[in-house]
Amino acid sequence: VQLVESGGGLVQPGGSLRLSCAASRNILRINRMGWYRQVPGSERELVAAITSGGSTNYADSVGGRFTISRDNAKDTVYLQMISLKPEDTAVYYCNAAVRTLYSVDYYPFWGQGTQVTVSS
Repeated sequence: VQLVESGGGLVQPGGSLRLSCAASRNILRINRMGWYRQVPGSERELVAAITSGGSTNYADSVGGRFTISRDNAKDTVYLQMISLKPEDTAVYYCNAAVRTLYSVDYYPFWGQGTQVTVSS
């Protein structure tokens, strides 16, 4: 299973970015998908998650500013970020709970991470 993220970059405070994460290879089904972020010296934290049925949850710090969505046909999850703040600066990682062609259970997989920097 491969998760490939895109859409990170440098943006000014108050700006917007849209992250994408496409899953591929040996996928039978994907359950929960999510976005996490990590800054140096801190633990990775959940930003937002979405189930295959579309139920979502968000970290308190991003509620009302970030929106997670997914396209099940494309095995892709998105994170629309608006009103970005300097404290949103981090490496953002995509996560997916995947049942592969060779497994009965769901296992977590991670993307390689994409840098988001919010600075003037």
